[in-house]
Amino acid sequence: MPPRCRFRQGLSVNSFAELLSNRWLWTAVLASTGAQLFKVLLILLIERRWRPAAVMETGGMPSSHSAMVSALTTGVGLSEGVGSALFAISSVFALIVMYDATGVRHASGQQGALLNELISELRDVVRAGFAPLPVRVLLGHTYLEVLVGTLLGIGAGFLAFRVL
Repeated sequence: MPPRCRFRQGLSVNSFAELLSNRWLWTAVLASTGAQLFKVLLILLIERRWRPAAVMETGGMPSSHSAMVSALTTGVGLSEGVGSALFAISSVFALIVMYDATGVRHASGQQGALLNELISELRDVVRAGFAPLPVRVLLGHTYLEVLVGTLLGIGAGFLAFRVL
């Protein structure tokens, strides 16, 4: 008789306890959260203004997506070994996320900036109550933002899997 799928057995208190004790998951989540909080602190230091809402924004320094996938990959590499299938899967996933952050999402942000320029010019031309709203520009990341997020994630992975 084939083994039963754990998911079909239903979620139990033990399943919930496993979720809460999943070091890989929580290391990644905390690295991402840390990057978002760091973003707010950078705005405070550089722009001299308190913008706590930035914790929920995409884009900017550092990349929380890169921090998240780097922390996950580092944790998997340290616990399972860099020759494991899980490390390979996690690495490919991380590379795709970081490529997307610098490529597709960055290009979308540039297109948003151009659209906002067009909207501004259109407002000047049509003053009869037509006022389109600007689109969101800060979608993607520069290579430096992804690099800093990646280093933050690697640091979080080492901290969670080698120090703690």
